[in-house]
Amino acid sequence: MTGMRSGELAAAAGVNAQTLRYYERRGLLAEPDRSLGGHRMYPEQALSVLRVIKAAQRLGFTLEEVAELLEATRFGHRRADAGLQARATAKLAEVDAKLVELTAVRDTLRAALAAGCDDLLACSESPCCPVPFDTHPAAITEGGRCGC
Repeated sequence: MTGMRSGELAAAAGVNAQTLRYYERRGLLAEPDRSLGGHRMYPEQALSVLRVIKAAQRLGFTLEEVAELLEATRFGHRRADAGLQARATAKLAEVDAKLVELTAVRDTLRAALAAGCDDLLACSESPCCPVPFDTHPAAITEGGRCGC
């Protein structure tokens, strides 16, 4: 029987053996054959699957999304909405939306620093504080310093 034992596969993929078992339970990784001694023996393709899983996670895909992508590949489901192109397009839209949100957070933090905000409780009662304590953004006073 050829293949890699759990420890060998885990080391080659940069994960631990518990991750392999977890991926098996989730259906991401096929349950391997066993040696006569009862050791899990993974085929060489398992390493490729693990590399795909880890790469997809680095791109922001959840394990559920990875499972769906792998399922579409394994079983030849070629629906337009199941492939990597459609999923990558949707993930890119999510990333772009998150970037807009993060940019707004960064800009607000910069404004709070520039305004001299030092106490969130005091700032929450100051109309000049740039931190959005409610849904209406407040303007910084003409002097540029909130002083709260």
